[in-house]
Amino acid sequence: MESEKDRNVEQDILNIENLRVRFETEDGVVHAVNGIDLKLGYKKTLGLVGETGAGKTTTALAMLRLVPDPPGVVECDRLEIDGQDIRSISTAKLEQIRGKDISMIFQDPMTALNPVFTVGEQIAESIEIHEHVSKDEALKKAGDMLELVGIPRQRANEYPHQFSGGMKQRVVIAISLACNPKLLIADEPTTALDVTIQAQVLELMNELKEKYDTSMIMITHDLGIVAEVCDDVAVMYAGHIVEQGSLEEVYGETMHPYTEGLFNSLPNIKNRQAMLKPIHGLMPDPTNLPPGCPFAPRCNYATEECSKAVPALKSVGGTHKVACSRYDFDKDFLIDRRKK
Repeated sequence: MESEKDRNVEQDILNIENLRVRFETEDGVVHAVNGIDLKLGYKKTLGLVGETGAGKTTTALAMLRLVPDPPGVVECDRLEIDGQDIRSISTAKLEQIRGKDISMIFQDPMTALNPVFTVGEQIAESIEIHEHVSKDEALKKAGDMLELVGIPRQRANEYPHQFSGGMKQRVVIAISLACNPKLLIADEPTTALDVTIQAQVLELMNELKEKYDTSMIMITHDLGIVAEVCDDVAVMYAGHIVEQGSLEEVYGETMHPYTEGLFNSLPNIKNRQAMLKPIHGLMPDPTNLPPGCPFAPRCNYATEECSKAVPALKSVGGTHKVACSRYDFDKDFLIDRRKK
């Protein structure tokens, strides 16, 4: 007979349909997320990629019902995590889920920790609340978690200011994984770290993800990090997902002009003399999005058709999807993009 664990592997831990987030301010309505769909399988890692302001962090906060209301307004047709409808559960139930079933590593390890509590107390707090154990038991497990992320347990009595940036990030990871969450959301977890420490932290996250069978959403603008840790990729631009698929599909057969622009902006290791090809222009103002495709004003391939309607995300084979209207009416464009 099929076990529950076997069934879970075939299902999705995350299922989002038509997520929309806007902020109604005195200066206008900020359209942060504009109707996105996301799915994530058990034990898989999804890379959510895009420039600053694309809506990546807002998407993550909406999953946890952390978007401030007001001014934030969150609407969606479905928001399920591990089979639970996050939209309808009570606040008390949601507080039981956060930190236990779902954890988030916030962007800046320098500000994610409370400066007036020891790191051991901060790890133990989550364990004590969610696992209903005594304070002594929670502190013991907090020491175990520090050892797990490569910090001697003797340092549990020290305060955040006594740790380097990389060590603080390890503490944050220890807090996030203390209750063995099913889903971990990592929001730019290595942005504040130097390259050497960044590599160590990513390796650690990979090891712990495998050890605990954790599913993960990696929010980043770094395509190298995505290549290292992710199974699937969703590229966001101006609150829309413009390309989505497996790592092999998106990296090996890049189709959306914005995704192509991101890759062209990377240095060429094989040719140090090659000029970078940045994407010209800026992301549109979310209070005044252009008609049609939001990327059209910056796109080298844009035509008049591109400004008529926002393109839908359509399948181009396998799990690969792209939102570009030129694929609908210009077959030569499709052939040309596939050759690249």
